[in-house]
Amino acid sequence: MTDLTLPDLDIVRTWHLPARADEDQADAGDGRLATMEVRFSMFDVWYEIDSWWEGRFLERTARGAFRKTIREHNSRKVESAGVKVLFNHGHDFHIGDKLLGGIDSLTEEPDSPLGVVALDDTSYNRDLLPGLRRGGYGSSFMFRVVKDAWDQEPGISEHNPEGLPERTIREVRLFEFGPVTWPANPDATSSLRCVAGTDTYYAQLRSRDPKRVDELRSRISAIRTPSGPPAANPALATVGAASSTDEPATGHSGGMTPGERRRRLHPFLKGEQ
Repeated sequence: MTDLTLPDLDIVRTWHLPARADEDQADAGDGRLATMEVRFSMFDVWYEIDSWWEGRFLERTARGAFRKTIREHNSRKVESAGVKVLFNHGHDFHIGDKLLGGIDSLTEEPDSPLGVVALDDTSYNRDLLPGLRRGGYGSSFMFRVVKDAWDQEPGISEHNPEGLPERTIREVRLFEFGPVTWPANPDATSSLRCVAGTDTYYAQLRSRDPKRVDELRSRISAIRTPSGPPAANPALATVGAASSTDEPATGHSGGMTPGERRRRLHPFLKGEQ
């Protein structure tokens, strides 16, 4: 196994775990519309990532990965310094990045981290409440990897029939979680299938901060581009430049094996050249 970090890329993962709300606190007189519960990361469940930004591999999150970041959140002195709760990662056209409410409790349960949120009595939360009550929204979270472990050549197994590289996330820094409209790929065979929401997140972020996103794309493109003849995929040559679409490039692996692609994308891998 090889430990590595991806130091400056914010990552998004989405699940078909429903975010649910009830109105048993609606008459408490404290400005609370309802109480929402969000479980947003199943532990020790393998899922495939196929991302323009991150590559293609299998991933799982180990139990305990959220322990430190949750402890730091719970010990904060002011609410503004803690984890945020947003709808669609703050990219909804109507709600934007307004907070849905305050976090009553944030814990790491045996199966998943759990956030219990006091939804503020606002017009946009009232619009969300019917869908939340019936479990119509999925769960998502944004984080940064602090510690992980890689097996670049795990071999073929029941959960990994293609022998893709396997990543186990050991520790994360949690920034935000909340309900999302499109939690997972509709073609996924399992209701708990995670998809690379990172690509969608950065496509949306580009409309707000194109300079930041294009600089990151240009840097990653430069890392991916091998020395010698140009890559066969012409889409790679235009990454970071203005384009008519912000879709991930087709065939972005450029003919490299998963292990070669990981090493080219992440030259800071410890113990690898």
